[in-house]
Order: sequence, then structure tokens, then C-alpha cells
Amino acid sequence: MESNSNDPRGQHQYRSVFRPGLFAGKVVMVTGGGSGLGRCTAHELVSLGAAVLLIGRSLAKLETVRDELAEDYPESTERVRCYSCDIRDEASVKQVVATALADFNRLDGLFNCAGGQFPAPLDKISLNGWDAVVRNNLHGTFLMSRECFTQWMRDHGGAIVNMLADIWGGMPGMGHSGAARAGVWNFTETAACEWGYAGVRVNAVAPGWIASAGMDSYDERYRALLRELKHKVPLQRFGTESELAAAAVFLLSEASAFINGTVIRVDGGVPNARHSWPLAAAGRTLEFNGFSRYRPPAGLQELAATNNPNDANDEAAPSSAGE
Repeated sequence: MESNSNDPRGQHQYRSVFRPGLFAGKVVMVTGGGSGLGRCTAHELVSLGAAVLLIGRSLAKLETVRDELAEDYPESTERVRCYSCDIRDEASVKQVVATALADFNRLDGLFNCAGGQFPAPLDKISLNGWDAVVRNNLHGTFLMSRECFTQWMRDHGGAIVNMLADIWGGMPGMGHSGAARAGVWNFTETAACEWGYAGVRVNAVAPGWIASAGMDSYDERYRALLRELKHKVPLQRFGTESELAAAAVFLLSEASAFINGTVIRVDGGVPNARHSWPLAAAGRTLEFNGFSRYRPPAGLQELAATNNPNDANDEAAPSSAGE
């Protein structure tokens, strides 16, 4: 595929594996677009010509991403818009979708990237804590999807991509998020069936341990645990934001026109690791990072030097995540 890596415009042009102009004329809504995986995906979509509607509770964070995009793609100013919305609130969701449609007159894609959780064993999670995570991760995904469908996609078609997690076999230490994401997975399969007649495809991405800014929200005890997790990954490393974004962009694109009700795992093979098979140390890794503004979380900065064990003379070795 062609790449836009030599585009002379901005110094931070996204190096997408998809062809330039793939989303020209398309409008895609990204929840959680003010940081982490949502921010990275928004950058890739704009680099491919999409109009991107950034959704989140913090307007300031969204505007920071909008300003980044304006710097990297000066021509994108009119096709990036920020909308403050609490995706847990039904009235707010209805209004933001209606406002976005009034502004852009179409809605081709929705990436339900927003979410949040905190580490805790089940017996230490309060009802308020449980409810907050489930409302954010499950209810918010449902409300955004339903409104995009009823207000536009039912009559025009479209693509919805939902966010899961490494929930296979349970999610000890984050049972509230695991339960919510499992609900999102079932919702994805149900919506794929019910809405397929309208030309609406509903799929999901399931990231494993991605070195994203969200990891900085955890305390040092949990960050210390995270630093050891890469040794439980068959590929022996953390993923990059770009690797997750590429999966979401593919599912939003025309290339996935006959893919519906499925999930792409972006996890380095974690669910395939077995206690009966000791993982060998990595001999090489083929990491992808197309986002020049990407930086690993502060709590994992040391991984920038160790995430890629390739020999310096290995021509296949890509740039490390910290570059």
C-alpha cells in the first residue's frame, strides 16, 4: 500500500499503512478523542482525509488535539470539530449527535473509544465505583451507537467500532471493566445482526497491553505490575497506539465491507499463552508506530529502550515506540 510518509506539509505527518484519501468526504465520530488511543486514531483518520468529530467530557483536552491536527494538517481546520459530551448521559448524547449532524450533514463512522477503569479486586469495589465504570464503558457505548443509528445510519448506512479489552477468561483486578466490556462484546454481536439490514456494520477491537497514556493514571504499585506484563506476551513487548488505531481504521474503512459482528484482538497473542509452555525471550519484534507525536507513558519510559530487542544490524527492525 502507499504511504504518506514523505508528505512535506507538517513535521508530524502520520505514517499510515492505508492509502492517502481513503476517508476523503467521510465523517467519523471518535469518543475519548482527547487522549491515548482515541487521539492517535483521530490523527490517522485526519491524515487519510476524514472529517473527525472529537467527543469527550474535557473540551480543553479535545481542543489540544484539534490544535495538533491543525498544525500537522493545516487544511483540516474545517473538518475537525470538538464536542463536549458525557456519554453516560442520554440527553447529552442525543444532543451531541444531533448537533454534529447539523454541522456536517452526515455521519459515516463511529469509534466508541471512550472508557475508563481503576484497578481493584472485586471485594473492594463499591457499588458507586462499579456503576461508574459500567455506565462509562457499557452504557456510553450503547447510547452513542443507538443515537448514531437512529439519527443517521439507519437511513444511510455506516460503520461502528466498539472498544473491548483482554477479557477472555475473565479480568481479575478489574472485574467492573471486564464485565462492562463483555457486555459491549455481546452488544456488538447483537447490533451487527439487528442493524445489518440497514448497511450498518458493527465490530470491535480488543487491545491487550498497549503502552498508552492511560497507564499513567494508575498508582506506582500497579505500574510496577504493568512493567512485568510484557514477559507474559508471546511477542514479548507492549503494543503501540498505532497498532490499535490501524485495526480500528480498517474496520471503519470500505476494505472491511463484509466484516460484521467480529472482533480484532490487538494483544500480541496473550490469550494464547499457556502455563504449560514457557515463553522464550524475544529474538526480534516488528513493531509499528506511525504516530510521531506518540510517547510511551511516563511510568513505562524505560520500555522505550527495551521494547525492541532487535540487533542493530537487523534491517527489518522498525523504530522503537519512544521515537
